[in-house]
Amino acid sequence: MSESVTYVYGVVRNPAHDPQLDVEGIAGAPVRLVRCGDLAALAGSVDAAEFGEQGLRENLEDLAWLERTARAHNRVVAAAAAIVPVAPLGLAAVYFDDDGVRAALTERAEAFTEVLDRISGRAEWGVKIFADLDDPALRSGGGHDSAAAEGPGSAYLRQLRERRESRVNAEHAALELAGDLHAELAELADATRTHPPQNRQLAGYEGRMVLNAAYLVADQVAEEFTAAVRDAAERGTGLRIELTGPWPPYSFAVVREPEREGTP
Repeated sequence: MSESVTYVYGVVRNPAHDPQLDVEGIAGAPVRLVRCGDLAALAGSVDAAEFGEQGLRENLEDLAWLERTARAHNRVVAAAAAIVPVAPLGLAAVYFDDDGVRAALTERAEAFTEVLDRISGRAEWGVKIFADLDDPALRSGGGHDSAAAEGPGSAYLRQLRERRESRVNAEHAALELAGDLHAELAELADATRTHPPQNRQLAGYEGRMVLNAAYLVADQVAEEFTAAVRDAAERGTGLRIELTGPWPPYSFAVVREPEREGTP
């Protein structure tokens, strides 16, 4: 690496001693702390050509590069979050040098501190709910008594209509049940984020995703939160509920990089 710039993974409170991070950063580079006042940045050196303005413009359209970089970024954040609260920055937060990082920490100290206060002692849990719209537990309604008097063509059309109406009823029931569970879990969480359903082909799931949500949960109520999800999964409502976590609170802690001068 002939010329390098400084990549920042996230921000932590300035520790008395460097945390022992048994993890490599992007391109295998070591992770270091760039300290400034009460804060410190988790940083590493990256290639200036690859992460400069022109290089990033091209690389962010390269899915293989994007996945590789995101994995390294998340790996560093997760390792640090297992030790201290971390406010992770978005992907590709790059500065000319460590002095540029210190200037950013000084300028945005209040925002970083606010995020760290919000996530300390908390973790992110994810809940996804899937519905099989053909499951009898979600369907309601039945056939018509007049079916015996119908001709074959009328009976076929009636069956198509009933099947369509039954799926609509199942969809409404699934959304209502998912909404009830989301409200129950939100009572236990400090904050929530709902995301659009994931692409079925890319995520590889069956049925319809009726909830894709993240919850910021205090450590002391994590057991109650996960028990509530398990109880809901065992009610036999025709929904499949997937719980993931605990994770670093990305949905609640990412501090967006503003437009700024002095970056490559």
